[in-house]
Parts: sequence; C-alpha cells; structure tokens
Amino acid sequence: MPLTALGKTRGAGADQARLPSRDDAPYVEAAWLYYHDGLNQNEIAERMRISRASVVNYLNEARHRGWVRVHMDSDVFRGHRLAEELCAAYGVREAMVVPDDPVASNSAEASVARVTRAAADWLPRLLEPGDRLGVSWGATIYQMAQNVPNAPVPDLTVIQLLGSRPAALGFAAEACTAILAQRLGGECINFHAPLVLSNKALRDALCDEPVVRDQLQALATCNKTVLACGTCDADAHVVRSGILKPEEISAYRAKGAVGVICGRLIDGEGRPVVADVEDRMIGVSLDQMRGKDMALLVAAGRGRAKPARAAMKGGFVTHLATSTRVAEELLEMDR
Repeated sequence: MPLTALGKTRGAGADQARLPSRDDAPYVEAAWLYYHDGLNQNEIAERMRISRASVVNYLNEARHRGWVRVHMDSDVFRGHRLAEELCAAYGVREAMVVPDDPVASNSAEASVARVTRAAADWLPRLLEPGDRLGVSWGATIYQMAQNVPNAPVPDLTVIQLLGSRPAALGFAAEACTAILAQRLGGECINFHAPLVLSNKALRDALCDEPVVRDQLQALATCNKTVLACGTCDADAHVVRSGILKPEEISAYRAKGAVGVICGRLIDGEGRPVVADVEDRMIGVSLDQMRGKDMALLVAAGRGRAKPARAAMKGGFVTHLATSTRVAEELLEMDR
C-alpha cells in the first residue's frame, strides 16, 4: 500500500498476445463478476455453475494475463507524515513511501518489489501528452518497467539515456526503454551505440556519426526522466556490468563517491566525481539530468538511502518513490 505525499519504433499500447479470445470467455466473465459486480467467489461459482476452485483459477489467470490490475490511488496518502517530511527536508515536489514487508523471508527483495510496483502505477499519472521521457537503467528501473500498466500517453517519446552494455545482468538499457514505450504507447528511441568504448578517440569519432549525433541531441530534449541512483559498493551495478573494476570503485569511494546516475559518479552533495572511464562513455551528462519538469527517482533496497540523498541534494529529483525503511534513513541523515 503506497503512501504518497535514431531509430524510432512505436510502442504498442497493449500487448496483443494478452488480448482475450472467444475461448477465454470464462476468465473474463469471472473477472467481471468479481471486480465489477462485486460478487464473492461462492456466488460466482453458483452463477457460472462451476466449482469455487475453478473461480479462483479463473481470477488468478485473468490477473496473470494482465486483464485485471488492482490499483490503489496514491493521492490518498499524500498527507502521510514520512512523505511530507521527505518533501520538506529535501525539496522534492512529491514523495511516495511504500511500507516494507514485515513478514517476507527476504524483506529487502520484497520491499524493492513493492516500491517498483507502486512507482509503476504512479509513473503514467506523472506524464502528459507531448512529453519526452528519458529512461535510466538497472534492475530497479527494469522491474518498474515490467509493472507499468498499459496506459497510452498521446504523442509520448521514450528515450534511452545512455549507450548499450552487454546484458549479462538481464536488464539492458534498451530493454528498459522499449518496455516503457510499449506500455505507455510511445515512440521509442533506443541508443544504437556502446556505452563504453576502448579509447577516447574512438568514442569521439563515433559521437560524430550522424545517427549517434542525432540520438545525443534527442536525449538532450527530455523534459522528464525516470531514474535510479546506484551504490558505490564493491558489488555495485557499475562493477557487475564491467564499467568499473572493484579496486576502481573503491578508489572513487575514497574520494567521496556515494552514488551512480546513468554510469556517472556523484558525491554526497550530488556533485560529480569524475571517473577516468567517463571520457570513453556515450550517454547523458549529469548536467543534462538536472532541472527537469519531472524526475522520478525509484529508491529501494539496502544501502539506497545515501545515494538517494545525494541525488536529491544534486537537483536530479522532483519525485521520489521509496520504502519506509529508506525514508526513515533519509530523514535521520537530515537531522
């Protein structure tokens, strides 16, 4: 339950494979009777002349196929104490605080799942016709993208903010962008260039290529962004994806680095900590990530409070989706 204070392709507004057919009529009927007419499972079983177990299976299948989504209006929770205190402490416009799961065996993983689902429901409401949405990458953004409902936004463009990297971790930047474009019915601009090149001369030459130059110009036009701020730990995303080595991230951490936004390091106040690899990278700059009409930071999991604080201090965030535990850590840091 949330607490809320240039190759272009057209994303489909709905996944055609999930549209019901005539053979799916029982699933649709059970879902209609339960969610629309308010009948309980026993009443549906009697009405449809099937077992209650079949009703349960039909309802589960309808939700699994994406025909039913249970949405909790985040506006109800804007006045919550933690959300209000976060807005006051860090100057963000709105904050959504999702309770941590108190009983899950892996509470950190469960909390991340809760926050990404809540952020996924919130994102379409933060968009307007004609917006140009820049998309970061990472496991958090990928999970959020997978949970965004089919909610087409007219004349929306969804833009990958940084070059591509081999997706050994399962959440390539282009996948995050493409999924969001599909769910939101927008045009997708994926970045057809590597994130890191072997030397600066090659990087500069590639940036001069017309297709890459056009894509760099496109990402500079984003008026809204959705992002995560990674950690600078030994197992950080930038280490696991091979952008930096463990000994390198350790050295930058000693220089004050606490967070990572689109592959670029920041210190506790959100200022750049320039890594040697940056002159070989292709993607959005930190300056281009500031001053957006809307910038949704999704911060969940262990060790995310310090990077989230840095991102907010640096002016990269207007809206925050996080968990109770991270929110409390953020407020404690501000005292």
